Amino acid sequence: MELRTLKSFVEVVRQGGFSQAAKVVFATQSTVSKAVKQLEDELGLPLLDRLGHKSRLTAAGEIVYRRAVRLLTERDDLQAELEELRGLKRGVLRLGLPPIGSATLFAPLFALYRQRFPEIEIRLSEHGSDRLNELLAAGEIDFAGLLPPIADEFASQVVRREPLMVLVAADHPLAACESVTLLDLRETPFILFEAGFALNRVIRDACRRNGFEPIVAARSTQIDFIAELAGAGLGVAFLPKMIAAQRTQVPIHLALLDEPGTEWTLAMAWRRGAYLSPAAAAWLRLLKERGGEGA
Repeated sequence: MELRTLKSFVEVVRQGGFSQAAKVVFATQSTVSKAVKQLEDELGLPLLDRLGHKSRLTAAGEIVYRRAVRLLTERDDLQAELEELRGLKRGVLRLGLPPIGSATLFAPLFALYRQRFPEIEIRLSEHGSDRLNELLAAGEIDFAGLLPPIADEFASQVVRREPLMVLVAADHPLAACESVTLLDLRETPFILFEAGFALNRVIRDACRRNGFEPIVAARSTQIDFIAELAGAGLGVAFLPKMIAAQRTQVPIHLALLDEPGTEWTLAMAWRRGAYLSPAAAAWLRLLKERGGEGA
């Protein structure tokens, strides 16, 4: 049973005849007549009681007409909803972001996206990189903010590259240095993020390349708390330059980490080859428009 056939039948009833219905569906009277006959043959029951040039619904015809109107209305509603999606008048954008750097990097983008597409709902999930990888692979989010290396199953767009800064207390012996190496910090306790944060791996891998395991004094998921701990002299902390520079309320000294392979790179990743909804595709276009570097 085709919707096109049902449409012809419904219009015959609505318009009161075959010739008038043919004008509405942009077909010949013969085509409309054949469509109704095909529907009757398929159902095995007469739908119209033909009386000369007029016809009226049979009992079966009344049932089919009532159901057909509902089906055609549902089809029209479906098409309208899809058009709204294509026109970005509705939809959901699901983003997974790390706590480090997200406010600085993405708040302006959110504002611009919202300005362009006010009807799109933005759902945010904030986690460390390990959890974001899992959510993205499972298709529970459209995009994830990740630090390289990024799995081959994902495509990505670099959003920002920043050197790492070392945060030390104002009275620390290294507070007079503009840059330090990890070997300079070998005997100093580290303040790291909780497990699952990619920045931890960057620091630990660099320490191992220098032949030592760091002494961990504390862990946290809160950037401000980590900066406060460093300012209180509990140990040294590491943050991307743009984030570290915002910690002006804490009495700390910032020194550049002079260590190859420790640059902080944040990329927006999505499942390679996966379907991107119109809302997600619009987000990706915005990222590229704002000058992200391809990765």
